Amino acid sequence: MQSRRDFLISAASAAIAGCGLARTGRPAADNSAASRAPTGRLPLGFSTLGTPAWSWSRILDVAAANGYAAIELRGLEDKMDLTLRPEFSAAQLPISRRQLDEHGLRVVCLGASASMHEMDAAKRAAQLDEGRRFIDLAQALGAPYVRVFGNEFVPDVPRDTMLAHIASGLRELGEHAAGRNVTVLLESHGDFTQSPVLVEIMERVSSPAVAILWDAHHTYISGKEQPESSVQQLGRWIRHTHLKDSVPAGNDRRYVLTGRGEVPVERQIVALARSGYRGYYSFEWEKRWHPEIEAPEIAIPDFASVAGAWLRKAGVTPYLAAGAS
Repeated sequence: MQSRRDFLISAASAAIAGCGLARTGRPAADNSAASRAPTGRLPLGFSTLGTPAWSWSRILDVAAANGYAAIELRGLEDKMDLTLRPEFSAAQLPISRRQLDEHGLRVVCLGASASMHEMDAAKRAAQLDEGRRFIDLAQALGAPYVRVFGNEFVPDVPRDTMLAHIASGLRELGEHAAGRNVTVLLESHGDFTQSPVLVEIMERVSSPAVAILWDAHHTYISGKEQPESSVQQLGRWIRHTHLKDSVPAGNDRRYVLTGRGEVPVERQIVALARSGYRGYYSFEWEKRWHPEIEAPEIAIPDFASVAGAWLRKAGVTPYLAAGAS
């Protein structure tokens, strides 16, 4: 079986903004895309990391049938580099965007695999080049976000030097994104899952074009950081989310259907909703990396049902998400 690290060498995900949510009584965003926003749908999304064998058309059909408002592209069939997929070529892109509109969907995030920790000059340049390519693709798609990683503390590199290096890369990508109506998102992932270090990086970057993708699972599992604390510390930067559940499996974790594990996913959702978060609640089912887990035909409808009930309980109603264009 191919390892996750092998896959991550050349990966990406795409996203077009769309309809999001608010607590009852919060005004909807004043945005010209409102006429194209899905109506009556909660701000639920899922990542194509969970659908490695599905075609573009099947992804759209299943998302719409289960009431999703958005999808997050993290690879498509045999390609992790979305710039190589015919659906996103210059010739086919208008057709793909029309298909999204016909299904009442948005792509919410492009997930590049670019990692800002690389110290080698050639590797660093390649990571930044990937980030810029996906920012350009996001602009072409009308997508608001591109995800990148920190991703590691490099051995023998002083902590302060490491954080400055990562912040510098994020700032550089942010400068490329700023004029393209795109925001670069640092995911809570790898060695950078805990809120204090993420806050420190964001303060070092200090760019309106750089924010956070909160992978709430990683933040909780890596240090049992409570959702309310995470949102309190990171809320001003959180633009997108990854949600999933799991149970211990030896020295690792095993992903399980939402609400059947020990990760406080409902509390994560409630903490976001109470904070005024206006993005999508996105299901990241890691089927591509873990083929033994439940099939997406089961997991994706299940998340829509379970998380949808939690959103309604939290007083969330559909509205145009921040970042839509």
